[in-house]
Amino acid sequence: MKNFTVEVGPPQPNGGRIRRSALAADAVVRVPDTTVHTLYDVLQSSVRKYGDKNGFGRRRVEKMVDEEKEVTKFINGVETKEKKIWNFFQLSPYEYISYKEASDIAHAIGNGFAALGLEPKAKVEIFSGTNMDWLLTAHGLFTQNMTIVTAYETLGEDGLLHSMNETEVEAIYTTADLLPLVSRVATQCPSLKYVIYSGDAKPDLAAKIKSTQIEDVLTLEALIETGKKFPREPRRPEPEDLCCIMYTSGSTGNPKGVILSHKNIVAAIAGVNCLLSRVVSNADTMLAYLPLAHVLEFCVENSCIYWGVTLGYASPRTLTDASVRNCKGDIKEFRPTLMTGVPAVWESIRKGILNKINSASPSAQKIFYKAYATKSWLFERGMPSKILDAVVFSKIREQVGGRLRFALSGGAPISIETQKFLSVCICPILGGFGMTESCGMSTVMAPDQFGYGHVGAPVPCCEIKLVDVPDANYFSTNYPKPQGEVWVRGASICGGYWKREDVTKETLTSDGWLQTGDIAEWNENGTLSIIDRKKNLVKLSNGEYIALEKLESVYKSCLFVNNLCVYADSLLAKPVALVVPVEASVRAWASENGVAEKDWEKLCLEPSVRKAVLAALIAQAKEAGLKPAEMLFDIFLCDEEWTTDNGLLTAAQKIKRQDINKKFQEQLDTMNKSQKN
Repeated sequence: MKNFTVEVGPPQPNGGRIRRSALAADAVVRVPDTTVHTLYDVLQSSVRKYGDKNGFGRRRVEKMVDEEKEVTKFINGVETKEKKIWNFFQLSPYEYISYKEASDIAHAIGNGFAALGLEPKAKVEIFSGTNMDWLLTAHGLFTQNMTIVTAYETLGEDGLLHSMNETEVEAIYTTADLLPLVSRVATQCPSLKYVIYSGDAKPDLAAKIKSTQIEDVLTLEALIETGKKFPREPRRPEPEDLCCIMYTSGSTGNPKGVILSHKNIVAAIAGVNCLLSRVVSNADTMLAYLPLAHVLEFCVENSCIYWGVTLGYASPRTLTDASVRNCKGDIKEFRPTLMTGVPAVWESIRKGILNKINSASPSAQKIFYKAYATKSWLFERGMPSKILDAVVFSKIREQVGGRLRFALSGGAPISIETQKFLSVCICPILGGFGMTESCGMSTVMAPDQFGYGHVGAPVPCCEIKLVDVPDANYFSTNYPKPQGEVWVRGASICGGYWKREDVTKETLTSDGWLQTGDIAEWNENGTLSIIDRKKNLVKLSNGEYIALEKLESVYKSCLFVNNLCVYADSLLAKPVALVVPVEASVRAWASENGVAEKDWEKLCLEPSVRKAVLAALIAQAKEAGLKPAEMLFDIFLCDEEWTTDNGLLTAAQKIKRQDINKKFQEQLDTMNKSQKN
């Protein structure tokens, strides 16, 4: 069997030997080529190689289309109908700029900031959803060796203000729709002098923000024009210079700012280039829609720039045909060959496909599932399936543009069932593992490593060792698979946390190892499987450890589940779960099974409904091969969706476990009391 890693150096104290990618046996890679040492170099390299090629594309909103629809609501159990206006986007086709044009705009943006009086190493907040202007503004700042500070657009006022004040930003770039929020915090940040925005804002809003402290509020177009009037030489950054302070979403307390140098990001690009340059080329196109404030999207987009890939910017609001009128959704219009996604995106696509199939005729369902079983068998053996693809799966592939060759899933564990289903129906879904602190790069599954239940081998820019966790019996000496906490080291590892020396010392060792807190095991072929998370390990009353995040990734595959939080009490033998159900699926089951209750809140409390959802979850667990101790004892159905607005999801859309448990403490206590009895 081919091994994708090599062991280097002597045995490590309290753990196994260090492993590297077989592609970087002698030393981890640091740069993709000898001319590229900073993100400024990344764009300039592509200007030289792909200057006139389409580099970046976006769509314009041509108009909003209003449609009146009659909706049914249940108020106090009484069915009422009311008319509601729904807004849909009518969008232009994609409009592109070349790599050369992008570079010219970036230099003008950098010149504009310098003309305002910002010096090299000044810090500028980027507070915006993902769009072309986000990336061009970042690269504009790099032309003058300035540092970007990133914040999720869903971070909220407190989180945004914390990031601005902690880093003492002098300017902020945002969008017109976020300008009202920025206006509420701007005067609370003493260092802030300039507010730059793109889009159409209310005329009085800019005047409202201006004060004795805020010197100017101007559009990005005006900043670019200023930059063109006052050209200057680029102030090229050095590899060690600060590229980005990236604020993590923070499941508890204030978000932390991860310090990333140009060297760190370039090393991540070098690693993924070494791994994937054989299968990605400048003929590829990638859909860009995940938050650029997340390290995965930031590093992937900059890797695409290095490769000369065409980036097509999209919005989660307009991805599919459902939210647009008189045009196609972004994914069908752009037709990407590459795509990144988080598990929630892939789960949504899988459930959408299955819902369509399950609403088809019995004969059509039978044909699909027979074709799926046949292609699964062929796919796992590397055999072609051209006839099945043409007759059955081409229609499904068309839902994501019809040209996808590979897709990458990151940000959280993806369930094996979802990965397998989409890999068979659409294209191989490649896994990966990383953190903001490692520039998103620890392991990535290359196409030749494809498999289920693992996250690939080490990226060539880093090395990995597994450190023993004695309390949970994870040891590097375990047979047949060495196990332990994942520690990562290399040029892509961050310099620590901004003004948080305490957390830096807790996370990074003196000799450069990042302690991830994730538990993993080495597979025979040198790939890594994440099996637990140190802080989310719970020892049950029977002595068995269970990993809450692992269980959640399995149970979320259930078609009844929109979101879910598993809870385990160490005095009990089994976990329970809080479930946000898919309303349409629950109502369909209720209708088919004679449950008359129409009020959604009361329907979630119906014992028969809860029993049916629990049975579906247990079936999902058995199919995934979970152990008896990992099977849910009971569930509670939450009638309200968890969001960032109600404080139950982080800005990165991860569950806030402590806050959820606190909100539903009474329900958890009731389920656990039932288990004790």
